[in-house]
Amino acid sequence: MKKLYLASLGCVKNLIDSEVMLGKLKNEYTLTDNPGEADLLIVNTCGFINPAKEESIETILELANEKKESAILAVTGCLSERYKDILPKEIPEVDVWSGVGDFDKIDELVKTKSSKFSPNVYLIHNEERVITGSSYHAYIKLSEGCNQKCAFCAIPNFKGRLNSREIPEIIEEIKRLKAQGFKDFSLASQDSSSYLRDKGIKDGLERLIDEIDKIEGITVRILYLYPATTTKKLIRRIFASPVVENYFDMPIQHISEKMLKIMRRPGSVDKLKSLLYEMKKEFSFIRTSVIVGHPGESEEDFEELKNFIKEFEFDRVNVFAYSDEEDTAAFKRKDKISQNIIDQRAKELGKTVKQTTKKALKKYLNKTCRCYLDGLTEDELFYSVRPKLWAPEIDGDILINDSEIENLEIGNLYNVKIENLAGEQLIGKIIK
Repeated sequence: MKKLYLASLGCVKNLIDSEVMLGKLKNEYTLTDNPGEADLLIVNTCGFINPAKEESIETILELANEKKESAILAVTGCLSERYKDILPKEIPEVDVWSGVGDFDKIDELVKTKSSKFSPNVYLIHNEERVITGSSYHAYIKLSEGCNQKCAFCAIPNFKGRLNSREIPEIIEEIKRLKAQGFKDFSLASQDSSSYLRDKGIKDGLERLIDEIDKIEGITVRILYLYPATTTKKLIRRIFASPVVENYFDMPIQHISEKMLKIMRRPGSVDKLKSLLYEMKKEFSFIRTSVIVGHPGESEEDFEELKNFIKEFEFDRVNVFAYSDEEDTAAFKRKDKISQNIIDQRAKELGKTVKQTTKKALKKYLNKTCRCYLDGLTEDELFYSVRPKLWAPEIDGDILINDSEIENLEIGNLYNVKIENLAGEQLIGKIIK
């Protein structure tokens, strides 16, 4: 069989599309980690903000240099969609160009060595995927596109409006993957709390949870809630679910009333805080993202954000330095912040986040929690486990230096007594 090298960049939603492409190519290609020996190289790009765009371009150029003469280089995804009129002219080394509409046609495009930019955004239905990165965890896509109009975000320009999958289709995919041995799932979309609103259904996520609760032997968490479409009713439904974890990933972006209006984030600060404190009413995991240095942000606005991050003590916080993106409302504003101040604020808030993350980790000391075994660490000195409440890859792990159980199996749940915190790394012991 021929060999395929895949670079899937950006978010987990991209990864799902990459796995669809692998499913389409699995009869002809086997995966390789060495781009120099690959017959086909695919870069599934991210075009969200400047650092992601730079990473995508660098990856394309590096692979163009490394690939053997007879190999095919294909570029797909958000960046190529966003700059489809520019990139094919600028990077002639690429053999196949595609955007966000043709992941399920990658086999045809490679075979004919042709490029295609379909007008409609691709949304997975019942296509077979090759799950990567885990033998027991898989991501499930709820929808594509977004109906929100955030001032800083260009995604709706190239991903289109919200387009949700039907509940039976999602349940069928989870059951199919469960039959293949997968037992832990993360549901993802640009705006998960708006799921099915494009079909006129306001409680779509709650209805989906009702059906998920009927599946035994799995754990599920939901990624990317949007504050304006998240309700206390939804939060309480998650608390009540025996299957869906008390995991809340809700990017707030800011906490200043003025800044939320500038950012075009609907809803009041009072409502936002009310939702966040509702999430804390039971033992839960709360992750958020914030942007510093957005046009219009004063020193007072930044201090308000920093103080709230310190006060609320999120489990995890992503701090993004504002990225000036064309085709957005923020791009046209005249009250932009200098890059030096943006970088300074990002660094300062990063220090605060480091402190709050450490406090969040201390909550686990001397507690016992159920954890999935991921296997040995790279140095093979420890086992790595992940509390089933945490999301893979982004929330970290717990290192195991002792076990009362022999013959441990990857993907199984074990009781872990958490004994130490070294820096920002929890260390524990597997107990009977």
